Amino acid sequence: MKYNFIKFVVILFGIIFVYFYFFKEKFSDYNLKKSISACILAKKRMSESFNLEKAKKYCEEQIVKKK
Repeated sequence: MKYNFIKFVVILFGIIFVYFYFFKEKFSDYNLKKSISACILAKKRMSESFNLEKAKKYCEEQIVKKK
């Protein structure tokens, strides 16, 4: 019984470690890129004269400021 509990705790800590060590940064980077893309698309649809560089810079600043 005690052996099963120790095995469960070790596996649980292993899963948590793998999640935070490998996947945490990748998901946050992915979400940031998607948010910037959505912002740029909204800017493109709302403005008559669209400049990609200005829109990208504006969106990055706004999203990082809210974060």
